[in-house]
Amino acid sequence: MTKKPFSKIIAGTMTWGIWGKNLDKNQMIHLMNSCLESGITTFDHADIYGGYTTEASFGNAFGESRIEREKIQLISKCGIQMQSENRNTKIKNYDYSKSHIIGSVENSLKNLKTDYLDLLLLHRPSPLMQVDEIAEAIEKLKTEGKILDFGVSNFTPTQTDLIETRTKINYNQIKFSITDFEAMLDGSLDHMQTNKITPMCWSPLGSVFKNDDDKSIRIMKLATQLSLKYDAEIDQLVLAWILKHPSGILPVCGTADETRIRNLMKATTIEMELEDWFAFWTESAGKNVP
Repeated sequence: MTKKPFSKIIAGTMTWGIWGKNLDKNQMIHLMNSCLESGITTFDHADIYGGYTTEASFGNAFGESRIEREKIQLISKCGIQMQSENRNTKIKNYDYSKSHIIGSVENSLKNLKTDYLDLLLLHRPSPLMQVDEIAEAIEKLKTEGKILDFGVSNFTPTQTDLIETRTKINYNQIKFSITDFEAMLDGSLDHMQTNKITPMCWSPLGSVFKNDDDKSIRIMKLATQLSLKYDAEIDQLVLAWILKHPSGILPVCGTADETRIRNLMKATTIEMELEDWFAFWTESAGKNVP
């Protein structure tokens, strides 16, 4: 099966279920179609979302949506064992045994009403992960056509290198935004470019709309000034700042608001000027760049 390219903006589904908007089946179908109409074709999941319920809610909606499977891309993550009424887990832990990875993928396929995942990510690194077991699981899942591609999430460069001693990593989903940009300074994004790993980023709007602190106020003031220049909303400019980075970051946007989703893709058409890009970094840092 041919791997399809992911959309430049990815829809994060974490807040679609009971951890957020708690959308019903028809509302989910409507939101899926809104994404597709806007050019967002990739949907990001994790087995734990909604306390292990959101994948199934999405899958039930997808199953009745009449959306063709080849028109979308599905990402999911595994590895976190979370305390939940739907699990017997006594304490939060990480499980990357071969049996758990394979079982988790098969469960995600059943929940999402699909035969394959376009991408599987290991959700968070574990000190106890056995590279050989991970590689054997990934090889088996790829051979059986249950996953088309493999990556990690929240892994450091050295943790990524460890996995790559046995199997290729093509994606790493990390936290990155205008208010949380360490990955471009600590070597993480450099490492991904060097090793041909495509970065995805969660929480791409950062704390701009969450915190009423000096940093957010400075960023909002600059974005408001530049919104006329670029004919763009603040959230579009914040995403455009991310998209200008040469590593080719794919933002995972977790909104379940239809209007905001429709507006997100405009960020991909904004070519932010160099000095404006550095102005955002300066305002976030609260001082001139080094």
